[in-house]
Amino acid sequence: MLKKSWVGLAAAALVLAGCANNASQTASGGSSSGGPGDKVSIMVGGLNKQIYLPFMLAQRLGYYKDQGLDVTLQDEGAGVDATTDMVAGKVDGVGGFYDHTIAMQGLGQQLESVVSMLTTPGEVELCRNEVKDQIHSPADWKGHNLGITDVGSSTDFLTQFLAQKNGVDPASTHRVGVQSGATLIGAMQHGNVDCAMTTEPTVSTLLATGDAYVLLDMRTAAGTAKQLGGEYPATSLYMTTDYVTKHPDIVQKLVNAYVKTLKWIQDHTGADVAAQMPADYYAGSGKDAYVKAFDSEKGIYNPTGIMPPNGPSTNLKVLQAFNPDVKGKSIDLSKTYTDKFVQAAK
Repeated sequence: MLKKSWVGLAAAALVLAGCANNASQTASGGSSSGGPGDKVSIMVGGLNKQIYLPFMLAQRLGYYKDQGLDVTLQDEGAGVDATTDMVAGKVDGVGGFYDHTIAMQGLGQQLESVVSMLTTPGEVELCRNEVKDQIHSPADWKGHNLGITDVGSSTDFLTQFLAQKNGVDPASTHRVGVQSGATLIGAMQHGNVDCAMTTEPTVSTLLATGDAYVLLDMRTAAGTAKQLGGEYPATSLYMTTDYVTKHPDIVQKLVNAYVKTLKWIQDHTGADVAAQMPADYYAGSGKDAYVKAFDSEKGIYNPTGIMPPNGPSTNLKVLQAFNPDVKGKSIDLSKTYTDKFVQAAK
């Protein structure tokens, strides 16, 4: 299939940046913490996904307000599109996978993670039951339709890497953007994709209906190391280096809220989490399944917010294996993240 070019995305973002509103202005249609305070807008690559739980949870717990922030959270089905909007100046930050900071540096764009929220991707590759006799591992993916959130997304990165690692040319697969939740479930149930990479609560929903089986699981450190070769820091808050440099006070307040949220997660159960979240966050899978999913994968959350020391090199290795925007490029990983705000929060 034709791959959406990160070069094209970056170029489009730069054009849009010239006419975008000031990044400190919040866009309509988002979820705001309300009240007076420093305004900041964050676009999240799937607010109801458990891998992005800290963003909404911080709001529900009142931690943004405690820091004197008026935060608007906007939902976007894929991190690649959220990244483009941020570079264009439409939002201040992105709740997405850390690996986008590496991919964009390969294109000359400086982004950095300011707090690490997940130490593993929390991703699961599901396949529909009708192909159970055909697909036993990624080595069987040739010629099959593979669901990802969107072309150029982190699930696209991981899918291509897993294909290549298992001897399959990514170009011989058909990667289809199906986002997550209801759209991904529909694509699986109607046979539009044979396998798809997704997270909770979508995983539990498909397994509960008996429509899919687990091909591989990266919700644990062991499962991640088996598939990717080491730690793979995933969810983070990342921003342009320019924004971080110009607004260190706002960044520090955000990180304070997220470090406190990550600590809250460690001290509470799935039932506690579900009680805080909007009911529609677990409407598809049901509250019991949502609670069970959280309790089973609680270990994905970073208890400190510090970037895992050996993680960035694994992310880089994955991207260098297939991504032309990164392969052969000189990437300075020290510029793709900073721990100084987390250390100050502690």
